[in-house]
Amino acid sequence: MFDDPFAFFSLVIAIVALIFARKAMNEVAELRQRLEAMQATPAGAAAAVPPPLTPFEAFEQSLPPAPSGATPTPPPIVPEAESTASTATPEAAGQAADGAPPPPLPPTDRGFEETVGTRWVVWIGGLTLALGGFFMVRYSIEAGLLGPGVRTILGGLFALALLLAGEWTRRKESISTIDALPIANIPAILTAAGTAVAFATVYAAYALYGFLVPATAFILLGLVALGTLAAALLHGPALAGLGVVGAFVTPVLVSSDKPDFWALYIYLAIVTAAAFGLARVRLWRWLAVTTIVFALLWTFPCLQCGPSMVGPHAFHVLAGFILAALLVVCGFMFGPPAEEGQIEPISSGSLAAYLLGATLIVLNSSHADTAMIVFGLLVAGSLAVAWRSDAAAGAVGAAAALVFVVFAEWAIRANPDMLVLPGGPLQGIGPTATDGSVSLHLISAAIFAAGFGVAGFFAQGRSTGPIIPVIWSAAAVFTPLALLVALYARIAHLDRSIPFAVLAVMLAAAYAAATEILARREDRPGLQASIALFATGTLAALALALTFALEKGWLTIALALMSAGTAWISTQRPIPFLRTLAAVLAGIVVLRIGYEPRIVGQAVGTTPIFNWLLWGYGIPAASFWAGSILLRRGGDDGPLRTVEAAAILFTVLLAFMEIRHAVNNGDVYRQSAGLTEVALQVCVALALAIGLERLRVRTGSVIHNAGAILLTAFAGLATLFGLLLLENPMLQWIDVGGIVINLLLLGYALPAVLALLLSYAVAGRRPVAYANTIAGAALVLALAYVTFEIRRIYHGPVIAAGPTTGAEQYTYSIAYLAFGVVLLGIGILFNSQRARLASAVVIGLTILKAFLIDMSALTGVYRALSFMCLGLVLVAIGWLYQRILFRRQAAVPAAPTGS
Repeated sequence: MFDDPFAFFSLVIAIVALIFARKAMNEVAELRQRLEAMQATPAGAAAAVPPPLTPFEAFEQSLPPAPSGATPTPPPIVPEAESTASTATPEAAGQAADGAPPPPLPPTDRGFEETVGTRWVVWIGGLTLALGGFFMVRYSIEAGLLGPGVRTILGGLFALALLLAGEWTRRKESISTIDALPIANIPAILTAAGTAVAFATVYAAYALYGFLVPATAFILLGLVALGTLAAALLHGPALAGLGVVGAFVTPVLVSSDKPDFWALYIYLAIVTAAAFGLARVRLWRWLAVTTIVFALLWTFPCLQCGPSMVGPHAFHVLAGFILAALLVVCGFMFGPPAEEGQIEPISSGSLAAYLLGATLIVLNSSHADTAMIVFGLLVAGSLAVAWRSDAAAGAVGAAAALVFVVFAEWAIRANPDMLVLPGGPLQGIGPTATDGSVSLHLISAAIFAAGFGVAGFFAQGRSTGPIIPVIWSAAAVFTPLALLVALYARIAHLDRSIPFAVLAVMLAAAYAAATEILARREDRPGLQASIALFATGTLAALALALTFALEKGWLTIALALMSAGTAWISTQRPIPFLRTLAAVLAGIVVLRIGYEPRIVGQAVGTTPIFNWLLWGYGIPAASFWAGSILLRRGGDDGPLRTVEAAAILFTVLLAFMEIRHAVNNGDVYRQSAGLTEVALQVCVALALAIGLERLRVRTGSVIHNAGAILLTAFAGLATLFGLLLLENPMLQWIDVGGIVINLLLLGYALPAVLALLLSYAVAGRRPVAYANTIAGAALVLALAYVTFEIRRIYHGPVIAAGPTTGAEQYTYSIAYLAFGVVLLGIGILFNSQRARLASAVVIGLTILKAFLIDMSALTGVYRALSFMCLGLVLVAIGWLYQRILFRRQAAVPAAPTGS
């Protein structure tokens, strides 16, 4: 539709201006309705307490007076309720005299005609005016009527005419008695159209016709943007939105082969100052937020220019930070008033945004000295502003997090080992290439740690809100610890370091002293949480000291001990945050072992049991069990369940990893598992399930309940697929060992006994089918053991080889009968129906074997003996059932009566 970019760009600006105008006018209409409602509120309801407002909203109801040179505003229009008071009936007047509120007036519905005539026509008219100028210029180009210079002059004159018309209509309305509709303000729309045409005219003179050099075009567009912001003081938020968008887009429109970043950032500083000033005068929150977002976005494209341009970039974030502190932060310098003890999101967010920009500059410049200095100044400024104004306290947390990001990135990327080759240092780089960087970061880390720590301690008791002291104390604890870890990783390369251990002990002493001092103070909002945080910092520093002084794997142990210590502190200081912190620390330890299950890598050793797996899993498991016991005193909640789950997980992993380590000669990453490993894991899983079944009866914990079920399910699957299928010695070439003490005893007899014990542990506490299933698995394992043991006697250590003889088949039948009789005897002796049912199953299997296998496979005396023994056993079983289990008492005859 549009063949040249001039018309298209002009249309876009006009539409954007209309959108901003529409949004702003809606806001003004809402404020006007609120004001009318306040004026119509009866006197009796004036004493009602209004809802709490934010610092910016608190002043939206009382805008500042117009400048001294402005035309005086018209007197307020008398509300309709007051204008009709004179014509009210005597009864209504009497009600008013008695103090009763007058009846509410029925709302007036705005008809379609009024809506079209007062609103739609104005909006469409403003857009039409802007488009008309654009299309006139386009027609002159297509028809060749006017030259480029004349077109540009006419565009400028048209823009000037629209601006003058807007100002003239504004002045006429200000001295008239007609109330303009805020949602369709004619002066504002005319002025917006004029500024849009002015933008398009200057851009066309530069980009299309080449009349202006980049510097001139840049200045003119900036002046138009600043003029638009200034006009917004008179015409409302529509022009403010158009002006701030145009001001920040201008550098994109005007490009140059040799960009001057100093000029760009000085221009952006002026625009930011104007926008912040306008936002402060009018208390327009949206304008402040929009300006901050655009300013932060201008940080990203300029970062591509490399570390050589750190100065202008640093100036940009530093200037924006100062302006935000002066004009945006509530309760500080020229910002709006603040509510004491409350965090204001825009105040904190504005400082955090410029801190993020400074962080990006530091990372992009490879931690250049200038970038680090500016970053340090902004962090110090954030602490200073937050110290003065509670509204900016949220920036303290952001500053602490970004400080850690900077030092963590430096610790990971700045590795001096990469600068050294086998033949020596690289050419041009000395043997101590990073000494300057290390020194700078050491000094910076010391300053940051001292600043956050001291400020966080002395900030306690200064605020009336409960959240702000916690933010200060959290930053005071987190920042020094995080910096110590980053420096340790960068300088000591995670190896043993006594100097860092000493620093950690000193830090622990400082936290302990802070905890003791704060504990003696009078209780204030947030004090208990701060005490708990400093106490947790003491434990964390001691854990780090242990880590620094010992081997790498002690970090896992230290974090686990810290979790238990935090749980203990929560019993002394019942603060919910401490319970959550204990759970978080447990989660970190779980993630740590997920990264390296061997804890210390190949240094785990080959010694069975007494190796690093015992310390790396055993101590955390004990720590988590202790922590769960302590946390249970405070109730059953999410943190408790997390720690309980970690305790069960580490206990199971300790057993499984030690088994795998011992069986595979220290290689826990071996791809396959043998009969010994699977058998040991099944036994451990069943034993742990028995323990958890007993424990859950006492605690009622859902974690203990779920852990017992999961371990039982694992044991069942490992038995089915491992012991009976994949590692079955009848199907695999496996040397089972000696006649009695062998793998069969470990793989089938012991699991059978443990499964039987588990079935009795769950009897009466879980569904009957659950217990009977486990008992059935125990019976299957017992029969497998009897079968495999007989085959071991006849075939030697490898039972998968060789044919089955008649004597072997007869032995199976006799062994099954004996096993069934033993089960029956146990059932009779202990009155166990389950044992008697198991006996019936075994005898039934023996009968089936006799008729299906023995009858055809056995010959001669073995066949006869098999059936004779089976018959005798069956008769004996019948006799036992008749005479002992279900003996019927004979009817006792009645005694004769004496005559």
